[in-house]
Amino acid sequence: MRFSKSFIPTLKETPAEAVIPSHILMIRAGLVRQLSAGIYTWLPIGYKVLRKIMDIIREEMNAIGGQEFHYPALNPKEIWEQTGRVEAFGDIMFHVKNRDYVLAPTHEEIVAWHAKGGITSYKDLPQIWYQIQTKFRNEPRPKSGVIRGRQFIMKDSYSLDRSFEDLDKSYELHDKAYRKIFERCGLKFFVVGASSGAMGGSKSEEFMVKSEAGEDTVAYCEKCGYAANVEVAQSISTPAKRHSESKELYEIYTPNVKSIDELCAFLNIDEHETAKSRIYIHDGKPVLVLMLGNDEVNETKLQTVLGGNVRPAHPDELKEISGADAGSIGPIGFKHRIIADNLLKDANNLYSGANKNDYHIGGIDLVRDVPNIEYFDLRIVENGEKCIRCNSNLEVFRAIELGHIFKLGTKYSEALGVNYLDENGKEHPVVMGSYGIGVERILACFIEQNYDDKGIIWKKPLAPFDIHLIGLNMKNPEIRDTCESLYTNLQKDGFEIIYDDRTDVSAGFKFNDADLLGMPLQIIVGEKNLKNGNVEIKIRKTGEKVLVSLSELSQRINTFLNE
Repeated sequence: MRFSKSFIPTLKETPAEAVIPSHILMIRAGLVRQLSAGIYTWLPIGYKVLRKIMDIIREEMNAIGGQEFHYPALNPKEIWEQTGRVEAFGDIMFHVKNRDYVLAPTHEEIVAWHAKGGITSYKDLPQIWYQIQTKFRNEPRPKSGVIRGRQFIMKDSYSLDRSFEDLDKSYELHDKAYRKIFERCGLKFFVVGASSGAMGGSKSEEFMVKSEAGEDTVAYCEKCGYAANVEVAQSISTPAKRHSESKELYEIYTPNVKSIDELCAFLNIDEHETAKSRIYIHDGKPVLVLMLGNDEVNETKLQTVLGGNVRPAHPDELKEISGADAGSIGPIGFKHRIIADNLLKDANNLYSGANKNDYHIGGIDLVRDVPNIEYFDLRIVENGEKCIRCNSNLEVFRAIELGHIFKLGTKYSEALGVNYLDENGKEHPVVMGSYGIGVERILACFIEQNYDDKGIIWKKPLAPFDIHLIGLNMKNPEIRDTCESLYTNLQKDGFEIIYDDRTDVSAGFKFNDADLLGMPLQIIVGEKNLKNGNVEIKIRKTGEKVLVSLSELSQRINTFLNE
């Protein structure tokens, strides 16, 4: 590719809308251009990298027996209504104007629809179907460039099996394929246990990269390798005490005390003596959730416990349900279902709201005073708490999700009537798995892990080009002819080259663009070295510069690229 004939709109300045390194560098290097919030055009160099990522994905998916489809992005709404996911996705799903169609955020329903028409016998199974397709999600706050957008490219695959035992095998195949994909793309990643969310299903794992730009939070133990998204993470933490004697209930006037910290300061107590109350609406009915001290409700865990539709109660609903506003709500006298985090199990002498504004109650014994209370793991794990496997300290940090694999089971096949006949003619639902990769996220995460203050640092597998050929003083016929010869001959040797043949910009401008674009090797052709039959090779990652004779150039390039 000749620079002078290419559309590579590099920028010197940081774009105002970009905050994280990958977003800044993708715009500055001319990989993408933003059309609207969460919507990007992939420019030629950026799309070239995406194609390389997609080729790696295809190779590894084909290696495990995957068959590539291309499902429609425009789907009849009625198929999604059969599985209840129009409501589950809510406003995240795009609806077309006549409301009879939706833009697919994923494709479980469509795969099941095709399977229903094509799989009838156990002889038709197993199957692995995959696609690389544009998806749409109406993100209310798209940010971080292509990491969270409204239109994005995703690889999703689906396994179709006879049994849960066979699903285990398909799941394992995908797990190994994903590790190979991310390794080949040069990423440092780890795998965490996760929630399957709106996808449903049982076992679920996410492939993550550590990054301050991430929207996921992960709990990780460096000693034993335990890792989990905080949506499902567990830890060892100090529970509330069960004292030998229980105090009598008593009411306390607590004017303008709303938070746990304010209550502890007002009564001069420790937060482990308090129970914080939150009200949720579950399938139209109130549920009181009790948490120890300042612990926060993990709404993913709560959703798993309750099932159905769960949402926080609105502020204007609280007084009608409990008799008090937020900050004065508690379990004593609460007339609806009450559940609590495990750290509160059988605790006594607690303080909580009195269900009357500006009042709290002390001496609460959950065994004596709340006999129908239920206990579950409902809290969000915090940094420094103990690992449930080895009792070492957990680190909690931000991370970006690259891929997510689920065991769906029969959720979709039962909803859409996808069945097969076994050897005895008995009908069974097809057992499904779902496996996704954010293609654009791979590129963004690679840049997050491989850049410096000058620009991107590509490695060969994803690099748009192997070599950035730079001719200094292109008006010199000898330099121009040498560059033209190198451009032609090195391409014949199998190298991918971008050739900066511009005559109207300075050497410094060319060097800055080359560092910004970040190809693994730069070949610099200048008058001084060329007189001695040499050119300069610069290794982008280290900045090291080496003089190489023209006769040895191809061999030395191979050596550097292999290293």
